[in-house]
Amino acid sequence: MTDLTRPLCSAPSIAVAVARKLAEKQPMTQYAVLIFEGAKELPAEVLAAHGDLPGRIAEKGGRIVAGLALPGNETATAIRGEEITDGPFIETKEALAGVFVLEARDLDHAIALAELTPIVDGGVEVRPLLGFHVLEDS
Repeated sequence: MTDLTRPLCSAPSIAVAVARKLAEKQPMTQYAVLIFEGAKELPAEVLAAHGDLPGRIAEKGGRIVAGLALPGNETATAIRGEEITDGPFIETKEALAGVFVLEARDLDHAIALAELTPIVDGGVEVRPLLGFHVLEDS
């Protein structure tokens, strides 16, 4: 005989299931993480840590959707109006070394994830993206 005094399922388990479904459907916000580095050469362990970064971020609930590394400032060409010069527009101790696009729950989560970025002598900057689209040839 069925015990009618016991519910078939508990309300907390239903709430958890609904919350999980909603989280699956809601896309996370995308952020650009700009990597500034002052070191001319990165040690092997720092390069390896950059390779491990997507997995470490995923473990904490985020996701890297795109990324790129940039060569040194000596390869830059700056264009301001009609003036074209070799080198970066602004001389700084740190150079923009790379950028990656990160998906996170909110800005606080994005900052916590960006802090995992291995840096020798520099830092990172986190900015929310207004839009990120990959354009493909048709």
